[in-house]
Amino acid sequence: MKSIPIRYCFTFTDRSQEIINLRLNSKTLELVNDPPGYLPSWTVLGFHQCPNCPLSYETDPHCPLAVHLVNTVNRFQGKMSFHEIHLSVVTPERIFSQLTTLQNAISSLMGLISATCGCPLTAPLRPMARFHLPLATGEETIYRATSMYLLAQYFLKKNGQCADLELAGLTKIYQDIHLVNISFTERLKDATQTESTLDALIMLDTFAKVLPVQIEDSLDCLSYLFDLNSPAREPSRD
Repeated sequence: MKSIPIRYCFTFTDRSQEIINLRLNSKTLELVNDPPGYLPSWTVLGFHQCPNCPLSYETDPHCPLAVHLVNTVNRFQGKMSFHEIHLSVVTPERIFSQLTTLQNAISSLMGLISATCGCPLTAPLRPMARFHLPLATGEETIYRATSMYLLAQYFLKKNGQCADLELAGLTKIYQDIHLVNISFTERLKDATQTESTLDALIMLDTFAKVLPVQIEDSLDCLSYLFDLNSPAREPSRD
């Protein structure tokens, strides 16, 4: 398989639709979609460039995340965050289908694009794109991110390198992504006059802020899943 197709279909209450087709390289998991023919000024690398960005204008004149989000921003101009929609996401393995708000759906799409766009700061999350879970909850995201990171440490250990079982590297990854999200919010303020994509990014950033806190708290929010000797119980909702 040369590429992995993922289709996001947004259906509004008036039955109108927006369909976004993504294709991931089956080896690298990077987006292979062609860039838009016209790149607006807010995609230029130096425009609100992330303070931790390792790219330079000479080699990368445009921010890779901005380039791959141009079509998404354009598609949802004039759409309000709270609009109820039906989202279906089609992957090679299955179809996900759910009623949700537009901001939730865009946030899920932006998370996938962010991880696969070619940005070196979001690239560590790329393995999760292979088993993309649309509209993931916070608990699901924490579980998937930590599981992915620890599996990466297994392969490092297997290759004779040091493994980070304290998750310090994962904390750093999400701290970097939080800085990316802050800077990209400024880009979007120039790119769009409507709130849907801005609110979607703010929602996405909540995971980047929460995960380091959960790691610091020893991932207590997930410990109940592995407490096999205690009576079955629901996770705390506090």
